[in-house]
Amino acid sequence: MRQRSLIAITAALAAGALTLTACGSRDNGKSSDSGSGGGTSVTIGVDAPLTGDLSALGLGIKNSVDLAAKTANKQNYVKGVTFKIEALDDQAQPSSGQQNASKLVADNGVLGVVGPLNSSVAESMQKVFDDAKLVEVSPANTNPALTQGPDWQKTKARTYKSYFRTATTDAIQGPFAAQYVYNDSKKKKVFVIDDKKTYGAGLAATFTEEFKKLGGTVVGTEHINPDTKDFSAVATKVKNSGAEVVYYGGEYPQAGPLSKQIKATGAKVPVVGGDGIFDPTFIKLAGANSTGDLATSVGAPVEQLPSAKEFVANYKDAGYKEEYAAYGGYSYDSAWAIIEAVKKVVEDNGGKLPSDARAKVTAAMQNVSFDGVTGKVSFDEFGDATNKQLTVYAVENGAWKPVKSGTYTG
Repeated sequence: MRQRSLIAITAALAAGALTLTACGSRDNGKSSDSGSGGGTSVTIGVDAPLTGDLSALGLGIKNSVDLAAKTANKQNYVKGVTFKIEALDDQAQPSSGQQNASKLVADNGVLGVVGPLNSSVAESMQKVFDDAKLVEVSPANTNPALTQGPDWQKTKARTYKSYFRTATTDAIQGPFAAQYVYNDSKKKKVFVIDDKKTYGAGLAATFTEEFKKLGGTVVGTEHINPDTKDFSAVATKVKNSGAEVVYYGGEYPQAGPLSKQIKATGAKVPVVGGDGIFDPTFIKLAGANSTGDLATSVGAPVEQLPSAKEFVANYKDAGYKEEYAAYGGYSYDSAWAIIEAVKKVVEDNGGKLPSDARAKVTAAMQNVSFDGVTGKVSFDEFGDATNKQLTVYAVENGAWKPVKSGTYTG
């Protein structure tokens, strides 16, 4: 077995700050644009759950992309080009995501798309975008197969060259959590639960593999139906298993009630999950006994990054009703990556968009590199983010508090 280490690093990165300009517009509508007027209009599509259980995350994605577009316009960042967004609601459903992908492809003004939130939705969209050579940059997808192919654990192969992401993957997030639970929290017996979806099952699998390698014992496994909120039978199994900790692969609408019902059995064990549970709504659903529950999330805490200070201030100043949530900084950087690619294509074509702009923007994305809200933004040969940082958060006094940031090396 190869030695594996968790290298703790400070949350304050030495990344240069991307200068942002506060935007005066407070339009929170579906489609928006603002800027210095005139020139060519370029649309950045957004696909996310704007309604339903995961809308807190989806609206943060939409608003952050909107802020990026308005910032570029205010700065006249791409001369002669005005950016606007077109945001579509996928309701966290793959079928809706695929329909939205087709709609965005049909709009010739769309030169890039930010989203989706869910890996299962991304699976339904990738081929649609790739066939149209329309670049897609997700701020939140973490399933490794999206970039490295279904057999990524044995042979990595990039299937879709138009797909990129600014979030790191579950190949890193799952083991990162396992190391924290085993080495830092000193928990040796885990009960693993997942929601059978692409994201949740994949995350639970990578956590389990690493936890076993470290010497931990899996005392039970269970799959839950994400359409129900009654987890009492599973909670009883957890109590009777002797587990010291529960790892849940899934999202906060189920994780919150699951945590609450486990605690209600008298089992005083923390529930640990990935970025899918890292939202204040989890704490509301889990209740007062959620203190000590843990979540991993991509990157370092945005509020602690020097490179993110202006983003945080400008987001607040723009007057959005909703929080930027877990993926706000990554959504801004995803949109800015598209803006950078458009700028490169325009500059290479004498100051105007070429007739094959979509294909050119997709090709340019591979070499995009800039200092963003979340640190250095660039992509490897698979379209994955080169920034591999993650953070463990714990519920303390009714809020998520960062307890350890680091990078996983295997």
